[in-house]
Amino acid sequence: MKFILEILFYIVVLLILNSFLFYPVIIYLVSLFKTKTIREPRYYPRISILIAAYNEEKVIAQRIKNIAEMDYDFSKVELFIGSDCSSDRTNSILQEYSNKYSWLKIYLSDQRMGKAGILNELVKLVNGEILLFSDANTHFKNDVLKNIINDFQDRTVGGVCGRLVLTDNEDVRKESVEETNYWAYETFIKKAEGKLGIQISANGGIFAIRKELFTEIPLQKAVTDDLFISLSVVAQGYRFTYSENSIAYENIGKDVKQEFNRKVRFSATNFETLIFHKSLLSGKNFLLSYAFFSHKVSRWILPFLLISLFILSIFVAQFSLLAQLLFLFQIVFYIAGIAGYLLALEKIRIPFFSLPYFFIVANIAILQGFNKFIQKKHSVIWESTER
Repeated sequence: MKFILEILFYIVVLLILNSFLFYPVIIYLVSLFKTKTIREPRYYPRISILIAAYNEEKVIAQRIKNIAEMDYDFSKVELFIGSDCSSDRTNSILQEYSNKYSWLKIYLSDQRMGKAGILNELVKLVNGEILLFSDANTHFKNDVLKNIINDFQDRTVGGVCGRLVLTDNEDVRKESVEETNYWAYETFIKKAEGKLGIQISANGGIFAIRKELFTEIPLQKAVTDDLFISLSVVAQGYRFTYSENSIAYENIGKDVKQEFNRKVRFSATNFETLIFHKSLLSGKNFLLSYAFFSHKVSRWILPFLLISLFILSIFVAQFSLLAQLLFLFQIVFYIAGIAGYLLALEKIRIPFFSLPYFFIVANIAILQGFNKFIQKKHSVIWESTER
């Protein structure tokens, strides 16, 4: 029994370390041997930009103006914005701007369809060779269109993920979790994956695919749309790259409370997405399977690994110094997280406490999302997170 507990303990430790430490290091080192081809910007395909919107009256006008500033031949650009039965002024704003810009096409749904339903309908209407997906609250740099299409000169490339930069202001910074720092870590991994053509999770605010590779997003079971689309591309044998100079900006969530429900929803749909693409875990492309398991699946089962580690540490600590040290580390970490919660109530943010707090909250969200997934309580209909 002692031997079995110790083996299980080390397996759990290895899985956690692999996801957060070993995999990022390995994928980065492997990517160093891959030289990305520098291409001349001579490829200017027709681009269809797709945005699903629900009650976005605060940002939708600015978003359209942002697209209007793009440095690209607008005879080859069309912007499709689908309003998911918005109940605010979104529809009237869209109608106003569609009269101003000939390249702006609008789709006004008279019933809630969810983001996936809107995107499915928009794809049926587009004429572009390249589909560029974005969000209503995203802001592109004006050279995004020229930059993001470069990799498509290679016919083996089916998708390209842009670089999403999370921004904040001083007021938000005082209340927010350490999401910006975590996002920098994620971007580091995405860049390495992109060099190897195995970018498996596109940034929802900025990614593009070839139109012929689009797979209709399931509506009967709610999936994470951007993850589903990107996995569908690599599942067809195409490479998915990362364009570091295709930059978009989004504001981070204002506080943990506002982000929590979003994380719960994504967690539930991530598990559903895994069911659709589970074959990627044992595909012919070992590197892709390793990336999918390490960067995604391991993160989705992390709460269960952490609970197992805590329980195993109690038993294994009786005969293992490493287990004793890890057990003490967990106690300190969780106490720091609780302190971070208490400090957050007073609008105080100290990284030593707020980082564990952010980590714990994220994993609680995964657990709640998994519960929704098991009980089939997640829906394709979504509410926007205020940012």
